[in-house]
Amino acid sequence: MAEPVRARRLTDQEGQRLLQIVRRGKHGSVRVRRAMIIMASASGTLVPAIARLVAADEDTVRDVIHAFNERGLAALDPQWAGGRPRLIGDEDIQVIVAAARTRPEKLGEPFTRWSLRKLADYLARRPGRPVRIGRERLRQILHEHVTSAYPDRCFAFDQFGPLSIRPCHGSCWAPRKHPARLRATYHRTHGIRYFHGCYSLGDDQLWGVTREHKGAGHTLAALKSIRAARPGGYRLFVILDNLSANKTPAIRRWAKRENVELCLTPTNASWANPIEAHFGPLRTFVMGTSDHPNHPALARKLQAYLRWRNAHARHPDVLAAQRRERARIRSERQQRWGRPKPKAA
Repeated sequence: MAEPVRARRLTDQEGQRLLQIVRRGKHGSVRVRRAMIIMASASGTLVPAIARLVAADEDTVRDVIHAFNERGLAALDPQWAGGRPRLIGDEDIQVIVAAARTRPEKLGEPFTRWSLRKLADYLARRPGRPVRIGRERLRQILHEHVTSAYPDRCFAFDQFGPLSIRPCHGSCWAPRKHPARLRATYHRTHGIRYFHGCYSLGDDQLWGVTREHKGAGHTLAALKSIRAARPGGYRLFVILDNLSANKTPAIRRWAKRENVELCLTPTNASWANPIEAHFGPLRTFVMGTSDHPNHPALARKLQAYLRWRNAHARHPDVLAAQRRERARIRSERQQRWGRPKPKAA
């Protein structure tokens, strides 16, 4: 009959160290449980009783005792295995990133942009080195190596208006029962203006100028200001509305020459432009409760607010106004992110 498994005799240093681990450590930790197994076995307790004490399998208790007899206190630290081998290696990630950064038509695909489903299908039947990957894992890889790798290269552009010279209602501090009254404007002779705004997604900076009307020339001037903000010559991505003044042949030729990709939002989907939310604070803090005498005064107020806003981009009031503007735009379009559009009855 084989002798029962027992831990060897402990030295004074080993006993003190094990007692210190048991007293000071957390009961659920691996080191504490292994220290309890070794101390109980060294005191003469049998393996079945130790297994009930630490709520472990008897084979696990025997393995810990044998490891202590061979390696001493080094057995307190388990040698965890590496787990299942990675299905997507570093070379596969390089293939995925290279395909995502390449235009689909250059790879023989009949569309102009990638989606997760289309990219996954292409990678699965890619000649030479196919890569089989799920959409969620593909999204994680793209977020780590593509979409968040160059945040300073993404910009947004849009026109805000029309801006007219008239009293604008809003909220403000006023004596009780004596609200600030708005004057009547029967004759408006100042005309309208449009604010052409540019927004940097990486720097969270907003800038722009006021123009008399929309036009391809003003759009091109705004795009040139974006290119001037990043003079390195590398590729930039500008999100803008699908407006005829934003995609004239002259603008397309300039974008191709200056290495700028125009990312046009779908028709009737200007709410998808990230700059739209930043026009909410403009409406709240500059236009609300105002009565500007003329357009130059309004333009000065806009520029003064932009200077303050860029210096306090994470101000709680600015963030709250942005959230309200997002909710307002989506409620008007009956659109919610991640949800399909409801079908008509």
